[in-house]
This record gives sequence, C-alpha cells and structure tokens, in this order.
Amino acid sequence: MGYEELKINQEEMIEGLLKVLKCKSEEAAPVKTKDGELLPFGQGVHDAFTATLDLARDMGFTVCNCDNYGGHIDFEGTGEDGKEPKIFGIIGHLDVVPAGTGWDFDPYCGEVKDGYILGRGTTDDKGPVISCLYVMKAMKDAGLKPKNTIRLILGLDEETHWKGIEYYFSKVRKPDYGFTPDAEFPVINAEKGLIIFDLSKKFRKTNEKGLMIRSIKGGTAPNAVPAECRAVLYNENEKDGYEDIKAEIERFRIDTGYKVNYRVMGKSIEVTTTGKAAHGAMPYLGLNAISIMMKLLTRLYVKNEGQAEFIDFYENHIGFDLNGKGLKMDLSDEPSGDMIFNVGMIDCDTEQATLKINCRYPVTKTVDEVYAGVPAIIEKYDMGIVKLEEKPPIFLDVDNPMVKTLLAAYQKQSGDYESKPLVIGGGTYAKACENVVAYGALFPGDPDLMHQKNECLSVERFLQFTEIYKEAIYKLANEEYTE
Repeated sequence: MGYEELKINQEEMIEGLLKVLKCKSEEAAPVKTKDGELLPFGQGVHDAFTATLDLARDMGFTVCNCDNYGGHIDFEGTGEDGKEPKIFGIIGHLDVVPAGTGWDFDPYCGEVKDGYILGRGTTDDKGPVISCLYVMKAMKDAGLKPKNTIRLILGLDEETHWKGIEYYFSKVRKPDYGFTPDAEFPVINAEKGLIIFDLSKKFRKTNEKGLMIRSIKGGTAPNAVPAECRAVLYNENEKDGYEDIKAEIERFRIDTGYKVNYRVMGKSIEVTTTGKAAHGAMPYLGLNAISIMMKLLTRLYVKNEGQAEFIDFYENHIGFDLNGKGLKMDLSDEPSGDMIFNVGMIDCDTEQATLKINCRYPVTKTVDEVYAGVPAIIEKYDMGIVKLEEKPPIFLDVDNPMVKTLLAAYQKQSGDYESKPLVIGGGTYAKACENVVAYGALFPGDPDLMHQKNECLSVERFLQFTEIYKEAIYKLANEEYTE
C-alpha cells in the first residue's frame, strides 16, 4: 500500500481542529492548578496542548507531556536490520499571537461558515498541526508501519520566547530530520537569522511647562506590525481644550492620509493612530501604527527634553524604514536579500520609553555584524540596548534530498511546477534542530492571514495541504527520497 490509498476522514479531521481552535492559546503568565501542577504558559495554551494530546490518545498513539513545556505524539517506526529507527520530526506549535481587536467574528469560535474554518490559529499553526496528526492516523488505520518513527512535536511558546522547546529538547532527543508546517509552500530551504532587542531611554525630570507625554502604548508582539497605537498627552497650561493639537491632527490627516482619532479626557487628550497589521517577517504588507504616532508627535512640539529627544531619534533613525538603515543595520546578501526591520511594540510613560524591535538578518551575516553600527548612534541620544533573543539563520541547498522530496510532493499535489524553494524572514522551529526546514501551509498567491484579524482557512485548502502532507510524510518516514 502506498500513500495514494490512505484515507483521511475529512469531517473527523475538521471536528478535531475545531476543538483545538476553541482554546484561547495566547501565552499568559504561569499558573498553578489546585493540585500544584505548573502551567508555564497559562491555562489557554495548556488547554490546546491537552486537547491535542487527547485526540492522539484516542487514536491510539503514544504521547509525551514534558512537564507541560511541550510534548510529542509518536508513531513508532520499525527500524531497519535490527537498528533503532531514526526520528522523523514534524515540529509545530499550538500557541498563537494575541487576537487583538477588529475581528468580524469571535477569534476563538472554532466554527465552519461558508466553506471557511474560522479562528485564530487556523493557519498558524493549529490547522497544519492537526492536518499532520490525521495523516499519521490514516497511516495507522491502514495498518502501515513507517520505517522511521514519526514524531509530531508540539511547541507551546513559538510566538514568543521558545522557552518551551528549549526545555523539551533538554529532556528529549532531537529528531534526525524533518519539517515544520509553519510557513509557505513549495518549501523553505533557508531562513534569515532572527534577533529581538529593546531600545530604551530614561527621561530626566524637568520643570519646563508645556505639552508632555503621559503614555504611549502600541503593538501586541515583537513579531507583528502593530495596527494600533495610543498616546495620552497632557499640558497643565492648556486652556482651550487642545484646539491647537486638534487642528494639527486634522492637518496631519490631510497631509498624510493616515487614520488618527482623538478625544479630550479631562485635562488630557488621547490620540489613537491606526495602521495595518502584518507578520513581522513581512512588514511591507502592513502599516506601522507606532511609526504613524511618532511622525505625528514630531509636529506637536513636546516640551519634555528627554521625550523630545526620543521622538527625534525615532524620526531620524527609524521612521517608516523596514531595513534598519537609520541604525546602520541594513545588511544584504545574494542568497537571502535585505535585512527586515520591524518595530513591534512601544511602552512609554513619564519616566522612560522602550521600543521592542524584531529583525530578520541575511543568512551569510553574523549577529555581531548586525549590531555593529548601533551603539555609536544610540549613545548620542543617551539610550540603551538590551539584547533579548537570537536565533541563527539556516540554509539547505536546493539539491538536498529532503528538500527535493518536499518540493516534489507539493508539485504533484498542487500542479504548480513553477514555484521554487524560498528564503524567508520568518523564524520557525526549523531553527530549533538541524536538518529541518519549513514546509507550508500557505500556498503561493494566497492572502497571508497569519498574525492578522479574521484569520481563517478555506476547507478546500485545508484538505489540499493535507494531501500534500500525506505524500511528504509517507515518503520521508520511509526515506523514499526523490533523485
């Protein structure tokens, strides 16, 4: 029997996905249950994890829960010539970025409507994970035994700090090879390096009177383009209800076309800028609401010296640039192109301001090269840098046998023989292991709803990428590589 004969119960698979989609698996503060059990990423993430493990147990698979930091589902291999089977890993994740606002439906409804599966995580990454699980079930139901163990690894904080996968791999052997279903088709043979860092500036106390910033908040995650930013401004000398600021905002709207709203709240005025959300790996698909806010503030004459310096820094060294040129981070190479630079979050009050920045750097460059020009610039503004995360780039040749197998499976099932292996800025779990690449599930030309409001997945695409995964998993688990 080959993969063509494997039958997947489509209705059962969709129902399985809906159960997991109903779990609000946004990372939260650690909690302890009544029994003293630690849930390191909060109740919602744990609910999605246990729901997926329960599905696998009901299918008869061996499951592993690694202290609630992550786990896996095993379909044991037979090995060859008495040798222990290799581990073919499929590394997915069940956590999601915060849903945010502006949805046309409940992001955790877990429903099917008009041919679409609705909810946060349908594409990133619950839909692909459940798809792979049901491929494993189809193989098991057919009585097949893979040569190598198929291990579906469940990560729980991929969208944030990767502490779960680090803990998991400190306890469990890494797979020998595999893929993560968490990007695009046809196949990702290279990923840029990833860094996340803070730029902060403390404000000195001043007796100067005039317009001050009380707070600025924007963004939900470093790896997302913020769709909204809110600032509360205050002027104790204000007499006429901020008419000058209102007029300047109106002029700004006309000059730029950007969406800005305001309202007077007692002695303060709240200003809200609206951009367009997008994945931080593709900021050019969005519009950064923080950058809109900072551009507006350059026209409002903030009096606090430190706050004014911070605004000036942003205007002159960040602005709307997406390559880090103003910070001398605009590196480039032939295999992977330009640096990708995204300001994901801002947190500012009367004492200090902090920017959380997410960058994807070219595959032939080093972290030291990326940061090299930054200190000399920020020192002029009395600012500091805190390096938070680093993930190195990965690069597999297009002639790698596994890459060729994955490409061939996509081509056969999609009929698309034009698309070529890709280099992406996204940071996937492929970086957590050697000999692992990202594979699907976004098709070329389809709208990318990852990290955006109204995330959904057509039933047709769900079934189509399941067929692709079916062929790829069957062949890779049995090492039936293409030539």
